Amino acid sequence: MSIRMLKTLLAVADHRTFSAAADAVAVTHAAVSQQMRTLEAEMQVALFDRSGRTPQLTPVGRAIVTKAREVVKAYDNIVPSVLGDVGLQGEILLGAIPTSLTGLAPLSIALLRKTYPDIRVHVQPGLTTPLLLQIERGSIDAAIVSRPAVLANGIGFLDVAHEPLQLIAAQETKSDDYLELLREMPFIRFSRDAVVGNTIETWLQSKNIKVNEMMELEGLEAISSMVLANLGISIVPTQSVKQFSTLPLKRIPLPDGAPVRKLGLAFNKDSPRKRLIEEIHTALLEAVKIGVFQPQSFSADEQK
Repeated sequence: MSIRMLKTLLAVADHRTFSAAADAVAVTHAAVSQQMRTLEAEMQVALFDRSGRTPQLTPVGRAIVTKAREVVKAYDNIVPSVLGDVGLQGEILLGAIPTSLTGLAPLSIALLRKTYPDIRVHVQPGLTTPLLLQIERGSIDAAIVSRPAVLANGIGFLDVAHEPLQLIAAQETKSDDYLELLREMPFIRFSRDAVVGNTIETWLQSKNIKVNEMMELEGLEAISSMVLANLGISIVPTQSVKQFSTLPLKRIPLPDGAPVRKLGLAFNKDSPRKRLIEEIHTALLEAVKIGVFQPQSFSADEQK
């Protein structure tokens, strides 16, 4: 048995098929199949039920996957745990919600690598709920997410920023009354698959505000572009790290009591990479302190 085989087993568990796992670990489908048969022979158990078109993990296989995650995490942490700060190097898989990808994520990663140049950050975009599931499965190390109402017991959460919701409208919109705009203008909805989309919908219902929904989109950039074209208005979070060049839109604050998006870094409480996760959190807080993403410089002193 080898760590490589265990990592392939985890890839199969996470990606559901041998073909998808092969792509994830950069080997052929035949190599994945051979590794799994070798693993079964060495362990003398059936990891997969092969009676259907797609092999499925057996109950024993699922139990072994759980233990394999612990073994792989411990293996990956051998050098960092011995070297301390010197071990802050290598690869980390960081999830990030779409709204963080144009400001907060790139600035914080740049700040992190300025301090620890040997760290390689691989970014996995996604919405909060799928990213939290990936953390639980061990597919990613941590993720920049919106805090949901409930977190699984094994998930830790470090606050990064509180982002008030605001109404955005085209500059040519005459009214500045948020209630009038919501009732009369077409509404471009933030995806309800996102935590912030559900937060917005809950607030609208609590205020008995009925909107004329025109479309439902996932990304802040897409929503902002539609609003810029005067196709409707929307409610979005105020970005804690703004882009250097922002679209010329009206940005109207919502009244007191309106919800705030809580942005933070989620991670597995049993992660062996807590030291690195702490450094990522520090970089995120520094990025929020800077407040604006200016690609030409990542020095806090130069961006103030």
